[in-house]
Amino acid sequence: MPPYKKRLKSHELRALDSLNARMELSSKDKQHYAYLEKGYQGELVFDQLTSRLQNDLYILNDLCLEHNKSFFQIDTLIISQQTIYPYEVKNFEGDYRYELGNFYPKLSKDEIKNPLDQLKRSKSLLRPSLKNLGFQLPIEGSLTFVNPNFTLYQAPLNEPIIHPTQLNSLMKKLNDVPSKLTNRHKLLADQLISMHQTDSPYTRLPSYTFNGLQKGTICAVCHSLICSMERREKIVCETCGHEETVDSAVLRSVEELLLLFPDMKITTNIVYEWCRVIESKKQISRILKQNYTLIGFGQWAHYE
Repeated sequence: MPPYKKRLKSHELRALDSLNARMELSSKDKQHYAYLEKGYQGELVFDQLTSRLQNDLYILNDLCLEHNKSFFQIDTLIISQQTIYPYEVKNFEGDYRYELGNFYPKLSKDEIKNPLDQLKRSKSLLRPSLKNLGFQLPIEGSLTFVNPNFTLYQAPLNEPIIHPTQLNSLMKKLNDVPSKLTNRHKLLADQLISMHQTDSPYTRLPSYTFNGLQKGTICAVCHSLICSMERREKIVCETCGHEETVDSAVLRSVEELLLLFPDMKITTNIVYEWCRVIESKKQISRILKQNYTLIGFGQWAHYE
């Protein structure tokens, strides 16, 4: 079953993909970047499982909502006829232990952020949000660990925790839930999607400037920076061998510019400098004219 709301990489993770290729991140920023990427990969694992569901359900991935100026995120929310299922998905790897309501790496005394608290907070804010929309369906959320190399020692039996070995059972349970959705359920799904906050308040990026970033075209597959071009019609990544048409690479580079510098006016010269590997300004100008609207004249001309 395809999701009703697809999962996309967050603004923060896409920006860090770019910045990691174009500047030297601090160790703290590298750690944060790795944490976000690992989390995103874990969410994709869960998406693969939910995509196989055959029941009459709405699957909404990656919601960032607000209630009374408090923001909360839900990795996956599933709407059935009688129940709402929010899932907090974690891609933790290795051995952990649960002790006195807290999570710790097995051999460490360093407490980590309790994902159960994240789930409880999301549920507590989701409930009044649903009520404001005219829905009072029961909420049965779970903390879901997806990495097969994860073990939680002393796991409490009275908490809503799904272990990696229980994922198939969870999918079977969701498939077996009696569910026949109506237009009212569709209305709820559409309202939740309309409430989604695309700019998360939790975004944390290092400081950067256009002049301070290394120029080149980033590979769409391995995110390496491509600084030279062997063939006029294609760009080939020296690291992984991925080939891409110049048109596609230029359009991705423009999207990257707008992601990092949303207030920047897109011009042929700016894109030429940013991409670096493309020798012909005429080629870049042609691509921009075919895909964007030219605004203004002369030195004030730019594309939108």
